Amino acid sequence: MLERFRQFWTGLLSHPANLLLKWGVKPDQVTLVGTAGVVFGALFFFPRGELFWGVMFITAFVFSDLMDGYMARQLGKPSKWGAFLDSTLDRVGDAAIFGGLAIYYVSVHAEADLGEVRWYFYLSLACLVLGNLTSYARARAESLGMQAKGGIAERADRLVAILVMTGFNGLLGWDFLTEITLWVLAVASLVTVFQRMAIVHRQAVQDPGLPG
Repeated sequence: MLERFRQFWTGLLSHPANLLLKWGVKPDQVTLVGTAGVVFGALFFFPRGELFWGVMFITAFVFSDLMDGYMARQLGKPSKWGAFLDSTLDRVGDAAIFGGLAIYYVSVHAEADLGEVRWYFYLSLACLVLGNLTSYARARAESLGMQAKGGIAERADRLVAILVMTGFNGLLGWDFLTEITLWVLAVASLVTVFQRMAIVHRQAVQDPGLPG
């Protein structure tokens, strides 16, 4: 759904990206720094209960996912290594965000109702696992010569939803914003996994000669 805005953000970030290229910064360096920033923001601020500042810190680095690809294209040499590094570190960043929320629920809310805390701890972990599973389904399909892009909760949708709602939670103190979002994302991610399996199944049935 939110992939349609990729072109807009890429255009907006082209100016700082071009400046980095003039300074001799490499796309892979942007990828590494961006991931390090996301991981630090999620695992430092979230467990301390500083949700708003955590989201602001993460947001400052999360757009590196668009910048590194743009920079590689500008250099005229997007590489398989760069694509692999970018996809792999995307998973690291996503895991840090939901892992940070899981820690938040067992640290900041340690004195709250144990049953309720457990639910949101488990939901954070479910979003982490299912988000990675949707990405794995797509990557595995592409390695077999098929495609599995699509579904109701692609990576951009999941990332924007959890960051926006958690940011407002941190600003307003409304925990239900993050909690409802975790429920929605857990269900939507599970549905997306099955949608991608169905997409691949249709392709496999239509062309049984594809490698297995």
